[in-house]
Amino acid sequence: MRAMIRSMNRILSFRGKIGIFAFLLLTFPTLLSAAEEGAPTIDKSDTAWIMAASALVLFMTIPGLAFFYGGLVHKRNVLSVLMQCFAITSVMTVIWTLFGYSLAFSETAGGSLGKFIGGFDLALLKGGQFEELSGSIPLFLHFGFQMTFFIITPALMVGAFVERMKFSAIMLFCILWAILVYLPVCHMVWGGNGILFDMGVIDLAGGIVVHITAGVGALVACIVAGPRKGYPKSTFMPHNLPMTVCGTGMLWVGWYGFNGGSFLAADGNAALAIVVTHISASVASIVWSSIEWAIHGKPSVLGFVTGAIAGLAAITPAAGEVGPLGALIIGCVSGVVCFWASTSLKRKLNYDDSLDVWGVHGVGGIVGTFLVAFLASASLGGKRGEDYSMISQLGTQSIAIIGVAIYTALISFVLLKVVGAITGGLRVAEQEENAGLDITSHGENAYND
Repeated sequence: MRAMIRSMNRILSFRGKIGIFAFLLLTFPTLLSAAEEGAPTIDKSDTAWIMAASALVLFMTIPGLAFFYGGLVHKRNVLSVLMQCFAITSVMTVIWTLFGYSLAFSETAGGSLGKFIGGFDLALLKGGQFEELSGSIPLFLHFGFQMTFFIITPALMVGAFVERMKFSAIMLFCILWAILVYLPVCHMVWGGNGILFDMGVIDLAGGIVVHITAGVGALVACIVAGPRKGYPKSTFMPHNLPMTVCGTGMLWVGWYGFNGGSFLAADGNAALAIVVTHISASVASIVWSSIEWAIHGKPSVLGFVTGAIAGLAAITPAAGEVGPLGALIIGCVSGVVCFWASTSLKRKLNYDDSLDVWGVHGVGGIVGTFLVAFLASASLGGKRGEDYSMISQLGTQSIAIIGVAIYTALISFVLLKVVGAITGGLRVAEQEENAGLDITSHGENAYND
């Protein structure tokens, strides 16, 4: 009897072990999956989309912006504009790699300083940072995507002072401006612990960081540098409008990556951003052309494409928050206001913003940054719910607009004076301006006639 009991115990013990083993075998994948859920992992679809978006935004500068600006200047200056856009691309890349990304996005700067600028721990992205993530994408991809914004912002300013500034002065000003204006503003708005970020400012893709800073910097630069010879009496006609139209198309399509990529994910938010971006550009181009048609009797090609850029600039801060109705309103308002700023206001104040950087990008960025406070509300088709306060958000947006504009204007003015002293003046000699910057600055001609 005792022997039988011992045999049964052995059998049960063996079966128990088998049962435990089977249970662990069946549940191990589930336990492993649960453990992995807590750890961030790369999302391949997000990563693929942001890689494409990065290419689209770089495409906006080279060749998009280069063609857009290049077609608008005199043919004796077209190569100089192309050179400036490409040179800025290369130089900004080096600065971003050495320390720019870190100062913009690091959160390690101590005390109150960290509200305005980052630290140096992300400089050159080394060591274990190879494996780090930014959300669901590699940190290196976030580095690359944001680098394209750093490139295009100073390149935008070039359009305000084309055909008259020394190449050395342009490059030195853009380098210092990018470090002392773009990087602090980028950190304050997007850095994660920046002062404007903490206040809750809305700026998806750079209405403040890109367009207001570039627009204000361009306005100050064109005033300090002075007008082109013969302005405003002489007529300055674009030498190649088809080139400008092609550049506009590149910018328009590239803006899908500019706004759609700024959520850093391939999701519904990105889809919304792309759709409203296209709507705003379309409406603004129609509005601008309609105003021209009413005033001059004919809608111009240049007016149409300039209106499109105004609509793209204006929707940039709001693309993540507004719906189609908001995009229609922003496109309409930006078409009207940017047209006024680029024509009536410019004539009245008599500044030579050659390619209307302030009138289109600066004013457009202000329009979108201001209007998003209203249009983000769910009652107007936006994404913000019942607890959203238009008045509170309007105050935040206004503080950001005014604060960044004043800071940019002051720093830009000082830098221009410093650069002028270093380079022996901002402008080329009068005979060089007459001959054209292609031959006098670069020793080349785009055309042989």
